[in-house]
Amino acid sequence: MNHITSPNEPYPSPSALEQATTAHTQGRFRIASRKLPILKSGPIDALSARLGIPVPEMIFGDNLFSITHIPTGWSVAFSAEPALDLVDKTGERMLRVAYAGEWSSSRERTSAGISEVVKPYDWSYSTAYLGTETLGYRDGDERKLAASPDTPPIPLELLRRRDPILFADEVVLYESELDDNGISILSVKARVMERRMLLLCRLFMRLDNVVVRVRDTRVYVDFDADVVIREYTSREDNFANVKRNLLMSGLMPDAITIAMRDSNQLAHLLPTVEQTIESVSLGPSP
Repeated sequence: MNHITSPNEPYPSPSALEQATTAHTQGRFRIASRKLPILKSGPIDALSARLGIPVPEMIFGDNLFSITHIPTGWSVAFSAEPALDLVDKTGERMLRVAYAGEWSSSRERTSAGISEVVKPYDWSYSTAYLGTETLGYRDGDERKLAASPDTPPIPLELLRRRDPILFADEVVLYESELDDNGISILSVKARVMERRMLLLCRLFMRLDNVVVRVRDTRVYVDFDADVVIREYTSREDNFANVKRNLLMSGLMPDAITIAMRDSNQLAHLLPTVEQTIESVSLGPSP
């Protein structure tokens, strides 16, 4: 039996990466997911050095979810490192700007002052990650996601159909408990049907007594038309408003505590602060 004894030992090997990857081909698209354990200390140190910030306590740096259009080579992939690379490293968008008073008052040692509890990077790991796009080429033309007035919304009515699910998976990219003051988790899940698929990459960040954020990147694929739509929506509200809205919905205190840990119960309560939509047609030129 082989044992990994060194925290710096290369892991996983290329063969282990391949073995951990599950792939499904639908139409002219290849959908792949990979799930592996939390990074060891050696790779964590290397990742932190590349990023220039400490990484979350639970970092799944080898996990991956990707969608590839085989004829053109176009793809969009979701992994931890590029997501964390979008976390603010300058302090300009840190929570203390908008929520310093609430954050300070939520700490037991309020007399210590805000400068002692806020680190010089966005320690909530809030990322506006839309995935990593690889451009495609067809008929001599470059194919990439772009905004257009003609871009249709994601057809929710088609996704509500009870079509058989041919492939589905969920992958966690990173998670932090924010020094026991909440949660920040970035995950990806997707379901593939015969004629379409939907991927959701969600950042759920809750800082107790301060703020709740949900940032969603949805990728919709029409397998018949070879069309991809990507929609990004950012929602946010202060912690007290969210709890008040849950109370007004009729939930009891214990149920509110549970709901505050579930992004699916909170997302629709949060006001939208940003939304974008893009699309790309990967089929043959007319």
